[in-house]
Amino acid sequence: MVVLGVETSCDETSAAVIRGDTVLSNVISSQEIHSRFGGVVPELASRAHIRLVVPMVREAMKEAQLDFTDLDGLAVTHGPGLVGALLVGVNFIKGLALALDRPFIGVNHIEGHIYGNILSQQTFEFPVLFLIISGGHTQLVLMKDHLQYKIIGTTRDDAVGEAFDKGAKLLGLGYPGGPEIDKRALNGDSTFYPFPQALARDKGYEFSYSGLKTSLLTYLQDKDKSFLQEHLDDICASYQFAAVEILIKKTMRAAREFHINNIAIAGGVAANSRLRKRLEEECRHNNRHLYLPDMQFCTDNAAMIARAGLEYLRNGFYSEQNLNAYPSLALQSVTTF
Repeated sequence: MVVLGVETSCDETSAAVIRGDTVLSNVISSQEIHSRFGGVVPELASRAHIRLVVPMVREAMKEAQLDFTDLDGLAVTHGPGLVGALLVGVNFIKGLALALDRPFIGVNHIEGHIYGNILSQQTFEFPVLFLIISGGHTQLVLMKDHLQYKIIGTTRDDAVGEAFDKGAKLLGLGYPGGPEIDKRALNGDSTFYPFPQALARDKGYEFSYSGLKTSLLTYLQDKDKSFLQEHLDDICASYQFAAVEILIKKTMRAAREFHINNIAIAGGVAANSRLRKRLEEECRHNNRHLYLPDMQFCTDNAAMIARAGLEYLRNGFYSEQNLNAYPSLALQSVTTF
């Protein structure tokens, strides 16, 4: 089955074509204009998607060396995300599906990240415990098979990706903040300052990152520029340590409690070097298998949307033309077991 995917949920315009688990094309255009504002400006993102979606789809089809008539189905992100940005992709795919007389599926963006990891593997075994970590979401999800999910933990407030972005802004670093903090932390001392790990003693699997951001703001209030310049790497390393270690602790504890031998991560923060290294160490020590996504499938991309859509289309599910964009669509609304 050949599927075209489109992703326009935030500040990347992406189109991809896959045949089964083979990626024939995956083109991405990142909107660099947002860097000057320290975060995504929704109106600017929507306008950029309008300009880019058609040429990106054409480029993806050209790179795949296919005609539109070769497509068996189409997939598009319909939530969560920025509503204006989502509408661009959803309406484009609805029109294209109608013109081609092909089925299409609206894909949950978080579910797309899950299938970005699956797309990265030569083999993949269920059941698996997924740690989903991005700018807007932090969740622990059990999967016993394709399209079957059980949420066992989520964030009470902010997501880990947002904590990285806001932390980087407080430190005067660039946007997106996660890669900037990760890069500086490589040369820093993670024990320099004990930033809090929220809900560390909680027996459940919920997360909280609002307090981590506040603790960094409070810590920096009486620090002058010379101190910050001298210890920036150490502060980044300490901040990253607190953000990452709580993810690892709760993930490994959940794997033990639910007797899951396979662990996977997904989302933009899945590219974090400390997280990947520490999870590899913990899984090796606890005799568990870790599925790491390719770097190209960590950030927002259309190949992961196409792969999730393909799974639905294979099982006879498709969306109707009255499909809308849902900015706050949660993974819980997808099929569960």
